[in-house]
Amino acid sequence: MIQLQNITKSFGKLQVLKGIDLQIPQGKLYSIVGPSGAGKTTLLQIMGTLSKPDSGHLEIRKQAVFSLGEKKMAAFRNREIGFVFQFHYLLPEFTALENVCIPAFIAKKSKKEAEGRAKDLLQFLGLENRVTHKPAELSGGERQRVAVARALINDPAVILADEPSGNLDTKNREDLHDLFFQLRDQFNQTLVIVTHDEDFARQSDKIIRMRDGWIEE
Repeated sequence: MIQLQNITKSFGKLQVLKGIDLQIPQGKLYSIVGPSGAGKTTLLQIMGTLSKPDSGHLEIRKQAVFSLGEKKMAAFRNREIGFVFQFHYLLPEFTALENVCIPAFIAKKSKKEAEGRAKDLLQFLGLENRVTHKPAELSGGERQRVAVARALINDPAVILADEPSGNLDTKNREDLHDLFFQLRDQFNQTLVIVTHDEDFARQSDKIIRMRDGWIEE
């Protein structure tokens, strides 16, 4: 599903990634762990086409994504990649349903199609009674599940998550982790998750340990 070859990235004189090679198969959940400054988030941002590497090659579904122009790359990102971040980044003026629909509207799906899919996702995530609620009316766990629904709305090839449970209490953190495994097991979803939670990482299909811009063997 995802193939990276010799990915490097520097910010000024600081080389953050020093030649990353990684293959992630479809339907697997990979955890990326390591100390702060190891390059985890930078790698995830490159994987998600939010940042370009200085050198190297990235393929998602056999598409060399950085060979695309900006508009085609943005369309590819919207269609094939779902993002879940540590902060939910829901728009406060919109309801849960409207927030989930936004990527579908960007993909030019009809209002009927987008809202139907969003309602199905919110029901699957146990949020059918929160459809018309705005983010301020939701708990932290509910807001993060809305963010997961938003990531899933366009049926992406891969879900990328950066410390998605970092701001949640123990119960909501466990519920979110269970949800990720459910997405893998029931829907063959491919997930790559940056985490500091070693218990969660140990349950994943593979742990990618990073340190000082390298993947440790």
